[in-house]
Amino acid sequence: MNLRERYDAATAALDAPFAVVDLAAFRANAADLVRRAAGKPIRVASKSVRCRALLEEALAMDGFAGVMAFTLPEALWLAERRVSDDILVAYPTTDRTALTALARDEHAARTVTLMVDCDDHLDLIERCAEGRPVRVCVDVDASYRALHGRLRVGARRSPLHAPAQVRAFAERILKRPGLRLVGLMAYEGQIAGVGDLPPGRPVRARAIQVMQRRSRLELARRRAAIVTAVRELTDLEFVNGGGTGSVEKTAAERAVTEVAAGSGLYQPHLFDHYSNFRGRPAALFALPVVRRPAPGVVTCLGGGYLASGPGDPIRLPQPYLPTGLSYDPEEGAGEVQTPLLGETADRLAIGDRVWFRHTKAGELCERFAELHLIDGDRLVRTVPTYRGEGRTFL
Repeated sequence: MNLRERYDAATAALDAPFAVVDLAAFRANAADLVRRAAGKPIRVASKSVRCRALLEEALAMDGFAGVMAFTLPEALWLAERRVSDDILVAYPTTDRTALTALARDEHAARTVTLMVDCDDHLDLIERCAEGRPVRVCVDVDASYRALHGRLRVGARRSPLHAPAQVRAFAERILKRPGLRLVGLMAYEGQIAGVGDLPPGRPVRARAIQVMQRRSRLELARRRAAIVTAVRELTDLEFVNGGGTGSVEKTAAERAVTEVAAGSGLYQPHLFDHYSNFRGRPAALFALPVVRRPAPGVVTCLGGGYLASGPGDPIRLPQPYLPTGLSYDPEEGAGEVQTPLLGETADRLAIGDRVWFRHTKAGELCERFAELHLIDGDRLVRTVPTYRGEGRTFL
């Protein structure tokens, strides 16, 4: 039984559209992440999972510890449901209601750590906390700068780049008795989130590889200096770095105590083009064939599930099974219908499924209220996504 037959058999009683997770692939991907982390704990990036049951599935495996949440309301919800007793919010918050709730909830205040990178963050937290203790982590800019700053590669995150800047900010945090500085984070998106083997583009691949090597060496030296400078002031519980694409590289740094990963559990197609690892597609969605407009063409219901990021073709979901299907360039993936072209289309009947892979991991869960979990050729469980639990945090 091939992969498509197995998925079709497991979901024969379901009516598409729906989404599934292949548990064997999910667990294999998790094991490979742990192998790559080489003994350092992996903090699960919840934005890439967005399903409480599968967060718990990952956290139950050896090698995973803690959650990296994407909003404070999400972190409070996960803390309330005891998903983890160690939740780091990866992005700064200005949600005054959530900040007040955090400070007033003793369990949440012990469990949740907030991200900060400027004095305005500190002021807002203190106003809302009203003297109650709050845990904070400093977000360090991990972007790569060259040519005396004229070239910059990486996500536009924190304004804190140099060791002296981070140390000075840490000193200001330590002067505020209501705040506890417990960690540092530096996310190297230009390495962790950019594949170094773009298909059919060897020159670009070489340029990416050179940039990533130089960036990795520069950041390792700078991160070590930053950690040393801050540890001279206070103890730190953790130093977080990395992402799915850079797990083994980041974990190799002595200054880093843990790595983050999440997308690698589902292995969306954005992560197919890395030289250092190969994941198994674990999260898929199925659309039904509802029309056959012409020879070599079928039309599926729905499908316009574009991913966030720059507006380019890679943001489209990828037709996966059966192979040999492509988009109509005039229509792409549509809000209510998606035409697909190719000889394979002539072998599809009304009611057949086409299986797709999303570009980015957790964003698939914003489209579906449930994930059907497949083990072998059996559907073993159906679990709600965040959306299915009535939670849409962003």
